Amino acid sequence: MNTHASAPGVGGSSVLIGALAPLTRPGWVEAGQHLVAGLELGVREVNETGGIGGRPVELVVRDTAADPHRAAAAVDELAGLGVAALAGEYHSVVARAAAARADALGLPYLCSSAVLDALTDQPTRWVARLSPPQSRGWRTYADFLLAAGHTRIAVAAQQSVYWAAGTHLLREHLAARGGTVVELDMSALTPAAVCDELVGNRATALLLLVGHPEPAAPIVRSVRRDQRLSGIMMGAPAGQPEFAEWTRLLGDDGAAIPFLRYLREPLSPLGARVERALRERLAEAPSFVGFEGYDTIAVLADVLRSHGTDRTRTAEPWPRVAVDGTRGLIRFSRVPAIGVWQWAEPPIQVVERDPGQPDRFRILHTG
Repeated sequence: MNTHASAPGVGGSSVLIGALAPLTRPGWVEAGQHLVAGLELGVREVNETGGIGGRPVELVVRDTAADPHRAAAAVDELAGLGVAALAGEYHSVVARAAAARADALGLPYLCSSAVLDALTDQPTRWVARLSPPQSRGWRTYADFLLAAGHTRIAVAAQQSVYWAAGTHLLREHLAARGGTVVELDMSALTPAAVCDELVGNRATALLLLVGHPEPAAPIVRSVRRDQRLSGIMMGAPAGQPEFAEWTRLLGDDGAAIPFLRYLREPLSPLGARVERALRERLAEAPSFVGFEGYDTIAVLADVLRSHGTDRTRTAEPWPRVAVDGTRGLIRFSRVPAIGVWQWAEPPIQVVERDPGQPDRFRILHTG
């Protein structure tokens, strides 16, 4: 899948930007579609304003399907095609594989959406990230749980480096404040068995650290229909309820399940304009992932315009970036225990779908 948007006054050979996104199952397809929509919108606007040094930008998209090996192979392919930089990816484990290959190849990579703290095993000058690290976001979510009076937390978790890291962060943060976390292994439990475990452990909140739509949706249905659990709160810090498919599958059952969202309200004038353009492009309300995609291209365009398209030099300006994005001024710095250049202050919200209007969101907490 290639995207090439040209404009009057833009000519010559294209500047290629490689993009990774989950566009088929088992990836979170809707997240991938929103990410690509944001990237494409950004490319179109760059080309409408003269491209990069008078050359049009061409987005070369590869579907990762949430597969780390497929992503690593795509990075090799894109590097061979001569891309000036790499962008995108939503799934943390996949982005980690992409970052490792980009680092090994000396290919600048701006990660749009993945949050795993250990995106690389060692510090690298080649990789930068827009999304907040998992440690910051999930600690914000833990603070929300405590403020809401929840200290007995159960997590329904699948096997994954990402879910394991999230469980560890929650357990560590909550334990220091008198809370407990019980892990329910979803490789061994049915949704009905999850309900029994929640009753037995007297949990007041269940967090869904599982894939979407399976097995997240069946767990939600099972818990909602169990009269013993009428008072339990369900949460999904990874953001499954952000996407419209969640409501299409679950209807009213999918409301009032708080999750992490990386937006700022009210939106800036730029954010509002991009929101309208993404809504038109997607024919639905854009998720925060669409804004991350747009901001990715805004940053890369700034870097390529100021330092040229030779990728041996493209990674040099990360610490000098200062770009007005849709969600604030984007600057990169070194953050303790994070091996990549990190936007230190992306906005973080805990939101839920309004039970009265599931297509609307309520902000419950900010961090």
